Amino acid sequence: MPTPTVLAVIPARGGSKGVPAKNLAPVAGVPLVSRAVRACLRARAVTDVVVSTDDAAIATEARAAGAEAIHRPASLAGDTATSESAVLHAMDAFEATRGRRADVVLLVQCTSPFLTPEEVSEAADRITSGTADTALTVSPTHGFLWREGRAPTGETVGTDNDGDTGTVTGPASSEGTVGTGTETGIDAGGPASGAHGVNHDKAHRPRRQDREPEYLETGAVYAMDAEGFRTHRHRFFGRTALVVTDPSRVLEIDDPHDLARARALAPLLDTPTTPRIDDVDAVVLDFDGTQTDDRVHIDGEGREFVSVHRGDGLGIAALRRAGLPLLILSTEQNPVVAARARKLKIPVLHGIDRKDLALKQWCEEQGIDPQRVLYAGNDVNDLPCFHLVGWPVAVSSAHDSVRAAARAVTVTPGGSGAIREIAAWLLGPELHTPDA
Repeated sequence: MPTPTVLAVIPARGGSKGVPAKNLAPVAGVPLVSRAVRACLRARAVTDVVVSTDDAAIATEARAAGAEAIHRPASLAGDTATSESAVLHAMDAFEATRGRRADVVLLVQCTSPFLTPEEVSEAADRITSGTADTALTVSPTHGFLWREGRAPTGETVGTDNDGDTGTVTGPASSEGTVGTGTETGIDAGGPASGAHGVNHDKAHRPRRQDREPEYLETGAVYAMDAEGFRTHRHRFFGRTALVVTDPSRVLEIDDPHDLARARALAPLLDTPTTPRIDDVDAVVLDFDGTQTDDRVHIDGEGREFVSVHRGDGLGIAALRRAGLPLLILSTEQNPVVAARARKLKIPVLHGIDRKDLALKQWCEEQGIDPQRVLYAGNDVNDLPCFHLVGWPVAVSSAHDSVRAAARAVTVTPGGSGAIREIAAWLLGPELHTPDA
């Protein structure tokens, strides 16, 4: 039996009112669209990954992450356009260029940064196995839901002050107050016109372990039989299966606060990853707080002194022998920085106000793709460079916001051998250098 074609479609338009350029916003140093692409590419069941976008920068990022970018026309990229319309357009474009039809189509949202490859595969498996026509990721909940206003007809609303149980037997008015209906055992304007339980009887509070779980839609992944989706043009039809996910990983990014929470959670939820020599083409290093402990000693004549770590020098020498282009990039205009660069025999750019612009220009001059650059830093003035490179690395003593934006974090603090640790990631703990 031939392997089914499972097409993952990631809608990622350029416009976003809640978070400008949201789909390119980095979490742990990786743009949201790239995080979605990587989850799909690593999913066992997925055969093809496309990103549907109207934005050139998103298309470039999607291709760099390994997906095919499909241009979405403006008519399907406005605020009122549905995700289904984007998926149908992407299916048509994919099938026209590849000459084969999708058997299963997945709608995967960029706004769920902690989506796992296993969840993507499980959603697809529900369709390919024939057990369902549609599937979606959900999170279990035992929460008690409430609604203000009159309860729907026939719903038990609890007891009044006299202990009588009330049931709504007539319709509510449009304002949510008691209309022309009657209530059994409860006077109009009593408990029926206040808050009532949606998924529970407020007069009965069972223990959590005695309640059947309910499920919240996470918004991360929807799987559909492709032919059925073409027919119904909606993500739910026929038999629907639930893919239960870990509630601690569920987060949808709709506003800046969600994005801040995602960045804070990433160090806890992401699988730790460190680069190898084949992953990077250059290493760029901040100085103060990265190669030092961020302290400055000043003598009576105003001369400044800093402490550096010999292990960092050993690691930098090994990286230089391996043939990796190296650069020190520092905001400070300080003779100490230049002296250390001469000692290490690597170039330096210091006294730089816009480190990101200087880094971008250096990459262009060297012919290096910024996505293949490892940049190590420690403080907020390094964040623009973090957003530019493919491997933003924070030393363990870095500011919290920098650690949250990093793709990898050292165990060692700045000035205590953190650069030696990075060199060991690339070359192995014994710093074996391949032929340059």
